[in-house]
Amino acid sequence: MRLTIDDVRSRFKKHLVDAEGSVYASPGRINLIGEHTDYNGGFVFPGAVQQGMIAEIRPNGTRTVRAYSIDLKDYVEFSIDDDKGPNASHFRYIFGVVREMMKLGVPVEGFDTAFAGDVPLGAGMSSSAALESCFAFALNDLFGDNKIDKMTLAKVGQATEHNYLGCKCGIMDQFASVHGKAGYLMRLDCRSGEFEYFPWNPQGYKLVLVNSCVKHELVGSPYNDRRQSCENVVAAIAKRHEGVETLRDCTWEMLEEVKAECSEEDIRRATYAIGETDRVLAVCDALQKGDYETVGQMMYETHAGLSKDYEVSCEELDFLNDIAKDCGVTGSRIMGGGFGGCTINLVEEALYEPFVETVKTKYKEKYGKDPIIIDVVIGDGSRKLA
Repeated sequence: MRLTIDDVRSRFKKHLVDAEGSVYASPGRINLIGEHTDYNGGFVFPGAVQQGMIAEIRPNGTRTVRAYSIDLKDYVEFSIDDDKGPNASHFRYIFGVVREMMKLGVPVEGFDTAFAGDVPLGAGMSSSAALESCFAFALNDLFGDNKIDKMTLAKVGQATEHNYLGCKCGIMDQFASVHGKAGYLMRLDCRSGEFEYFPWNPQGYKLVLVNSCVKHELVGSPYNDRRQSCENVVAAIAKRHEGVETLRDCTWEMLEEVKAECSEEDIRRATYAIGETDRVLAVCDALQKGDYETVGQMMYETHAGLSKDYEVSCEELDFLNDIAKDCGVTGSRIMGGGFGGCTINLVEEALYEPFVETVKTKYKEKYGKDPIIIDVVIGDGSRKLA
């Protein structure tokens, strides 16, 4: 069931103040291909979805934020001048956005807010980026007269993850949430910041997420360790080649040169990342030709790399990928940072119902829980609703 404005407004009045504020929304995202490439300077190919975060916000004339999480039934107050901020991560996202917007010179003041989302938590659809983007867009509208451009707003969300949550994420999630456009995917060059919209209306196919209901958590060592592995390889190559700053700048020949100097694990991480940049470009070419078989093949190759080389899969996600292959699904892979969450599947419409039924039956038999099926509809990015 989709979240509505009234769902948020009723809680705002009940828990904060009996008056109306402004209502904003930002979406979660899917990523067709291009995983763990954003912080390596490569390409990603995301799109915004209809599910996301909605927040009602009303300036209160003080230096205090009063925030209520509808989903978690949790409340906090914090000063925007406090260097430490709240402890709970769902409120630290808001605190971080406030502080980062203030760094940009936006004259943020205190406000009351209630917020909720219909992005499945831990599913790899970037509920955190949706929350950050929602508040960055809203504060720019309420206090900044919309002077901050969209890419900078995306970077506010990224800086929030880095500086207040301890997750050294790339820019893709926040970029997709802010820039999303209904009916279009986006190819983002994470090195230059240039991007292009690609129409997405595949005839005869559906995009389907299968949520493993294994909750992932990217904050902490698993995510940052993989980023460090990539940086280790880049450092080794940069000693031999000028101008190398990320794995985007590296060739297969360069990687071969440093194999003896880097750990086997670091080389495997880099092998995946360099290959993934090639796969994103191959998918873009295939889409322009309407060649969905190649798109699907690249998706399966990405899953294999994420599972074996980058090691961010889990037993449940590999099992879902195997079911997709057995059912003749065109393409399937882990989506998101990994360690749980969803697979994204490119499914011919004629195979949709048997695939969904098979997934539900076999997954329940093996793991004793029901997977969640999410049909993907590409939606708009950050916006004011009311």
